[in-house]
Amino acid sequence: MSDLLSSPEAQVFYYAMITAVATGLGALPFMIFKNLQHRWVGISNAIASGLMLAASFGLIYEGLNYDLWYTFWGIIIGLLFIIGSQRILDRYNGQFSIANISNADSTKMLLIVGIMTLHSFTEGVSVGVSFSGGLDLGLFITTAIAVHNIPEGLAISLVLIPRGASPLKAAWWSIFSSLPQPLMAVPAFIFVEIFRQYLPMGLGFAGGAMIWMVFSELIPDALEDSNSSTVATTVTIAVALMIVFQVLIG
Repeated sequence: MSDLLSSPEAQVFYYAMITAVATGLGALPFMIFKNLQHRWVGISNAIASGLMLAASFGLIYEGLNYDLWYTFWGIIIGLLFIIGSQRILDRYNGQFSIANISNADSTKMLLIVGIMTLHSFTEGVSVGVSFSGGLDLGLFITTAIAVHNIPEGLAISLVLIPRGASPLKAAWWSIFSSLPQPLMAVPAFIFVEIFRQYLPMGLGFAGGAMIWMVFSELIPDALEDSNSSTVATTVTIAVALMIVFQVLIG
C-alpha cells in the first residue's frame, strides 16, 4: 500500500490536487468583505470578464505553441459546444434550482461553472504532461497553475456571490470546477504522447468557450448594473492585470 501511495502516478495526483484546492482561495476576499452592494455587481461582472478574457487568450496562445490548426478547430468546437449547451439549458430554464438563488441565476451559474470545469481538463493534462519531463518541470508547472487558479477562483466568485451564493459555496464551486485537474493529470502522465498531441485542441476548446461566455453573458450583465464607460474601463484594467500576472508566473 505504501508503495502505491508513493508511486509517481500518486505523486502526480497529489500535486494536481493542490492546484484544484488553490482555486478555492479566490473566494477569500469575500469572506472578509461580506456585503456586496448592488452598484458593485456590474463591476464584479466586468472584473470577471476581464480575468476570463485574458485567461482565454492565454490558453489560445499556449495552444499555438503546439499546433495552429488543432488550436483553431478547438476554438470552433468549443464555440459550438457552449452554444449548444446554452440552448439545452434555455430549453429547461426554470427547472434548475440552487437554494436561495433564482432559477435564471442558477442556470447562469451552472453554465459558468461548467465552462471553468471544462477548462480545468486542459490544465490537468498540462500538469500530467509536464511531469513526464521530470520532477523539477512538473513542480514548476504545477506551482504556476496553482497560482494561476487563484484569480480563476476569484472570477468564479465574482459571478456567483452577487447572484446569492455564499463565499463558502463559491469556494466549493471553485474547487469543484478544478477537480478535473487531478483526474486528468494521471492519465496524461501515463499516456503522455497521446495527450500532448491533442492538448492544443483542448486549450482552444476552453478558450473559445470562455470568450463566448464573456461576451454573451457577463458583459451584458455588467452593462445592466453599470454604465458602459465603467464596464469598459474595468474590463481593460482586469485584462491588463491578468496579463501581467500570467507573464510574472510564467
